[in-house]
Amino acid sequence: MRKILCLLVVITGLSSCGELQQVINQLPEGGGPLTQAEIGAGLREALNQGIERQVVKLAAENGFYGNERLRILLPEQLQRVDRTLRDLGMGKLADDGLRLLNRAAEDAVGEAIPIFAEAVKGITFTDAKNILLGPDSAATVYLEGRTRNPLYGKFNPIIKNSFQKVGADRVWSQLIQRYNSLPLVEPVNPDLADYVTGEALKGVYTAIADEEKDIRNRISARSSELLRKVFALQDSYGGRP
Repeated sequence: MRKILCLLVVITGLSSCGELQQVINQLPEGGGPLTQAEIGAGLREALNQGIERQVVKLAAENGFYGNERLRILLPEQLQRVDRTLRDLGMGKLADDGLRLLNRAAEDAVGEAIPIFAEAVKGITFTDAKNILLGPDSAATVYLEGRTRNPLYGKFNPIIKNSFQKVGADRVWSQLIQRYNSLPLVEPVNPDLADYVTGEALKGVYTAIADEEKDIRNRISARSSELLRKVFALQDSYGGRP
């Protein structure tokens, strides 16, 4: 008991990342006010909270399109298509095309949750320690490193199918054909499915990173006793690297 109390005193007075890491390394595997297993469980809970609060929103209708920050815009090569069509009074057609790009992303994001869940389950104590010692997006970076490739493989065919299902392939074919038929324009023919897949992934990881940052920096965002307990370790060290 005395050893545990001394450990808590040390944690309260931490002044360097090296000291915090040393303390975490000395945490017991079982028993005591905070264990290695609890650190791992706390980081898994933080990521699951981000997934539940943010990714589920993106999978809903208007999850991307209704979010000004994460809305998928046209690739740079096609932005001149959008501007030209609007200048010619075809703004509704341009709006429809943009909305359908976002609908395709919303259709795909639902496939992310089981892949994320599997990655979160695999967090080890070493992973959790590095995440806790890391910057505000460390958990999200960990998750991205383990899910980006499988998510791309899931998202891309769904987005292609969604384009067909909601008519985005037809709308964009009309948009591009009309644009390419204009005099003195350089024809465009981008791979829209690949572009939207990349933008959808970017939006997903951005949303999770926002939630992670909130948990790290606002005690009120820590929705359970375990989260408060684990991230109190981070709070005791005032400046993570």
